[in-house]
Amino acid sequence: MQTEILGTDGGSLVAAKRYIEAGEVVAFHTETVYGLGANAFSDDAVRRIFALKGRPADNPLIVHVHRDYDISKLIDGEPAYAAALRKAFLPGPLTMVYPSRGKVSKYVSCGLDTLAVRVPSSPTAQAFLRAVDLPIAAPSANLSKHVSPVTAQHVFEDFNGKIPLILDGGPCSGGIESTVLDCTGGVPQILREGLVTREMVASVAGECLLYKRKEGEKPKSPGMAYKHYSPYCRTAYCRSAEEAAALYDAEQAAGGAPAILCESGAVGILEGRNTLDLGANGEEMAQRLYALLRRGEKSATLLIAVEPKEQGGVMAGVMNRLKRAFGGSI
Repeated sequence: MQTEILGTDGGSLVAAKRYIEAGEVVAFHTETVYGLGANAFSDDAVRRIFALKGRPADNPLIVHVHRDYDISKLIDGEPAYAAALRKAFLPGPLTMVYPSRGKVSKYVSCGLDTLAVRVPSSPTAQAFLRAVDLPIAAPSANLSKHVSPVTAQHVFEDFNGKIPLILDGGPCSGGIESTVLDCTGGVPQILREGLVTREMVASVAGECLLYKRKEGEKPKSPGMAYKHYSPYCRTAYCRSAEEAAALYDAEQAAGGAPAILCESGAVGILEGRNTLDLGANGEEMAQRLYALLRRGEKSATLLIAVEPKEQGGVMAGVMNRLKRAFGGSI
């Protein structure tokens, strides 16, 4: 199979619709990361996503729809706070989990009686979703556990020859996956942190809880149960720049080619060493994280992360991804 990278002109959208209707998988740009999409109504198409990614069969998917799609066809009601949150944050990087009507493939939710729905703000995603006018099941467009893709080239590196089409919308502006919010109870609960923060949700809903998964419990959302976002090279996670410098020097002395991923404030401390600058605030770090992990794995024998000092807000999502990518290893 030949994999094409195309923009969203009329011809590429016609091709995307044809592929989706034929049960194929199409990668597409969103404002967070690129998605690997298939017809959510088709068992075979959804199962193809799992096979392509090597994704665990109990890790549920998110359904993507365009902004005018009637989600009442898919969900079994919503509390008043969920309607207010949709008005405040959608289209945007927020996924909302509802009771499901059971209309989509059973493989989307992996046996759960809920459905995760997202309305991306990316013009490329909106054009694609309008063209197909179907709910599209889509995880991130990377091989399972690998670093999520934020450019069309990243998708190509993982799926060249395995999917027919990548809809290129340029680099993703958000950089980390959407916030996932459980809207099945009286109070919203964050299942996966992201660019829409707990504080932002609470400002609209009045309250917001942070879900803590219990040992052995089935995942309610993508990104909860497994090591994710991991570069292919060896990794280490440090609490300080000084610890990272010592590891770097030891690796270099042994003939390796180390690199250090750190926030802007630590770059000066690590002067003379190969550093990858995450940025100075949560938004910058979210946007740069996956691109730098992809860059680092191509050249480094050991990629060392320094824990950022900034915490709270968007940094909760950044820290979640960073610790999962590096396994929290010291």
